[in-house]
Amino acid sequence: MKNIYSKLLMIVCAVFLVSCENDDSMSHTKVSAVKTLYSPENNKFYDLNAQSSAVFEWEGAKAEDNGVVLYDVVFDRVDGDFSNPVYVMPSDGKGFQPSLNLSFTDLNKIAKLAGIESETLGKLKWTVYSSKGINVQKSTVSNVIEILTPSGFPAPDQLFITGTGSETGDVTANAQAFKKTGANTFEIYTKLQAGSYKFITRKSGTPEVFYINDGKLKQDGTTSYTGDSKVYKIAVDFTNGSTTMTEIKKVELWFPPLSQYLFEYTYAGGGIWKADNKLITFKQESWGRDERYKFRFTVVNGTTTSEQWYGSTKGDNNRPDANTPASFWYMVPVSNDFWANSFKFSGAVDNKNVNAVINFSAATPAYTHSFTIL
Repeated sequence: MKNIYSKLLMIVCAVFLVSCENDDSMSHTKVSAVKTLYSPENNKFYDLNAQSSAVFEWEGAKAEDNGVVLYDVVFDRVDGDFSNPVYVMPSDGKGFQPSLNLSFTDLNKIAKLAGIESETLGKLKWTVYSSKGINVQKSTVSNVIEILTPSGFPAPDQLFITGTGSETGDVTANAQAFKKTGANTFEIYTKLQAGSYKFITRKSGTPEVFYINDGKLKQDGTTSYTGDSKVYKIAVDFTNGSTTMTEIKKVELWFPPLSQYLFEYTYAGGGIWKADNKLITFKQESWGRDERYKFRFTVVNGTTTSEQWYGSTKGDNNRPDANTPASFWYMVPVSNDFWANSFKFSGAVDNKNVNAVINFSAATPAYTHSFTIL
């Protein structure tokens, strides 16, 4: 009988200890809800066209065990109740600080998730969740911020052109790639023909779609093109949604030793120009054979025709040989100076016929050119 009582006492004690441990464990996870939001004050206005940030601050919550508290800043549509928030972001310090410094770029992304379109005045509601990883407490208060979204968009990693008006047609798999020229900028050399075209961010799945309307980048639509087929450089800046259409009317090889253009290139598609079976003859000077050259692009912007010169990254060069790096042939914008930044032909080219190529496609690490002896 004594043994039975002893066993019962042990069981009761064990249950009591487990209960105490559970209560103690629960106390380590309990935190209070945030009671006060300091900034931004209610209905604070932000113009997201600026390069700045918004600072969110609130009164810290209390942990029952006096330990640290984790915070999440929660965003929702102005008529939402945070049950299905638009976006949740840890506070500064990986969630440990009662503040969040949020760039206008990120705030614009959140606005788009809330359905606020570019160049639009809209509102977002925000609050704070406090926790120790579990037992999340939603703040009893929330504030509204008013924002003017910029004309730009978050930049994709890649961009393509497609459509009946593009040179590759409206088969998505054939879409021509843009070259990414900066964090938010792209450009492409391509031919447009009668039809419509658009820009897509990928060739598979469901891409984002952009188009040009009155010179501005817009989302979810197409651009119509009418008239004769022409080659264009299309530049897109996602920062401010600006676009530039420059017609490439003519591309020529300038040979300063003779003060003339040796020949004109023909656009072959995909951002590539070719001139086949062209004779190259250096000019005989008292000191030797002169072989310098560079390129002139005749371009049209609106009703204005002008010149763009492309040459070497160096002011002067030696003749290339088998050991010359590929960067020698890279083409960069240069001045119209008679000689400066000229390339030099390989000695083997003199008095030979060549196939000449200018490659401004997205596939090349840099815009370049070549000559193949026939």
